[in-house]
Amino acid sequence: MKKFLNPKIILRTVLVVLIVIQFIRPAKNQGEAFGREDVTWSVNVPEDVKNILVASCYDCHSDHTNHMWYENIQPIGWWISNHINEGKKHLNFSVFNTYKDKRKAHKFEEIAETVSAGEMPMSSYTRIHGNAKLNDEQKRLLINWATLSRQQYEKTEK
Repeated sequence: MKKFLNPKIILRTVLVVLIVIQFIRPAKNQGEAFGREDVTWSVNVPEDVKNILVASCYDCHSDHTNHMWYENIQPIGWWISNHINEGKKHLNFSVFNTYKDKRKAHKFEEIAETVSAGEMPMSSYTRIHGNAKLNDEQKRLLINWATLSRQQYEKTEK
């Protein structure tokens, strides 16, 4: 029993496991960001809003992520891949045009609410991606755009 609790054996085992898991990599999120199903084909997206979306939202909420070097290190890559998949489940700008009008209106409502509450972009993302942090003017632009876009889809429902 003491042989298995030997610190050298434990260290070697941990190192072997860390090396082995480097070969088990998640698929990269490298689809088309601005295809025909993208939000930019659904509603008017002013250039300043589009720039904010790309810098602060698209890595986790589109089919294209600008991957960083540290995502090649496991288990960090698994965690980030899972985070991206969860983000796309909630909102995927790359397939936004496939949503029904009622869902589009609801997603715009959620965008305005989460940005207003400071929930998006997530602090775990902005700590590493400083350019993704929204200032008050950027928040105002996003909230106004989402609110106007929501109204557009609410009108089509009636």
